[in-house]
Amino acid sequence: MDERPPVWVGHLVLTARDVARTAAFWDAIGVREVARDEQITIFELRGGTHLLLFPGEPPGPHDGMFDLMVDDLEATHAAWSAKGLTVSEITEGEIHSGFTVTDPDGREFTVSNTHVMGVV
Repeated sequence: MDERPPVWVGHLVLTARDVARTAAFWDAIGVREVARDEQITIFELRGGTHLLLFPGEPPGPHDGMFDLMVDDLEATHAAWSAKGLTVSEITEGEIHSGFTVTDPDGREFTVSNTHVMGVV
């Protein structure tokens, strides 16, 4: 019997002023690049979700708002800091601990420890 939820995120879409610079950011985050041309760069995240990166002006600070989860928050924070990414301090929460990472267009993404329950 398949215990996984029947629905998941297929695609996330972002626009970027400088696609090459933003693609380098997502590469440093650790997502896998699967395609790139002048019109689109596609990355794959765990679970098969694709992040589609298009050239253009981001519409605002909440463009493409989503957060990220990692298995080892402290190790991820240290690794991304060592790569020169802009990360905040880790804050402890009641349910999640986390930090933010800022992309080249100024968008902040929250990075939390995992909250997965069961098989996904």
